[in-house]
Amino acid sequence: MPEGDAVYRTAKRLRAALDGRVLTRSDFRVPRYATADLRGRRVLGTESRGKHLLTRVEGDLTVHTHLRMDGSWRVHPAGRPLPRGDVIRLILANEQWQAVGVRLGMVDLLPTAREDRIVGHLGPDLLGADWDPERAAANLAREPGRTIGEALLDQRNLAGIGTIWRAETLFLARLSPWREVGAVGAGESSADLAELVELAHRLMESNKEGPGGPVTTGDPRPGRALFVYGRARRPCRVCGNPISSGEMGTAPAERLVYWCRTCQPS
Repeated sequence: MPEGDAVYRTAKRLRAALDGRVLTRSDFRVPRYATADLRGRRVLGTESRGKHLLTRVEGDLTVHTHLRMDGSWRVHPAGRPLPRGDVIRLILANEQWQAVGVRLGMVDLLPTAREDRIVGHLGPDLLGADWDPERAAANLAREPGRTIGEALLDQRNLAGIGTIWRAETLFLARLSPWREVGAVGAGESSADLAELVELAHRLMESNKEGPGGPVTTGDPRPGRALFVYGRARRPCRVCGNPISSGEMGTAPAERLVYWCRTCQPS
């Protein structure tokens, strides 16, 4: 599933192509909205909310999309032939650009005033104007018996972090993903909850623009070196011992987790 920083960049591309322009094509290829037609309406803006995308158009309407595991938005000049072999769920186009939603995990059309039905459950957004580290830390603390690895991925606590930045945040904080939330901050050299959420915030902020920006601990794109994510059985960049990996969470929501047993004691 894409990280919040990737969704942030997707929103930025959609804003550049659609904002302020009148739609000349709107093609919803999902049964529930097959007859919806947004042509003639101006796009007011797109923003990311955690891993959700909200595209607002005239008439108090919001197009909500979620990429899930395999989805993407592709922006091309208007009139370019559509990609073959892909499952297109939504097309929004104007006279200059067309945005093609491929394999989108969620597509909704709802009143802008009712967006809370979709995103109201989310915690503070690590890359949003509503970022509130105190609230995020308090949200995590509500379940002291839960593992910190699971709690960080719960979007109700803080929105936008995924498996990549979970792994990197916990490594830099010297915390095992298997440590219980209530024990976070107990070690002499490990971060407490407030420090942990601020660290995650700094990591995602430094990577939200993609390659070329300041980086604290690497990036999944070519040329950037991560500490633990995707490095199972390879030597830790700090201590040299093998990186561990496993699955965390309950079915069917298990996610891969990576950590160094030496640098991140339980």
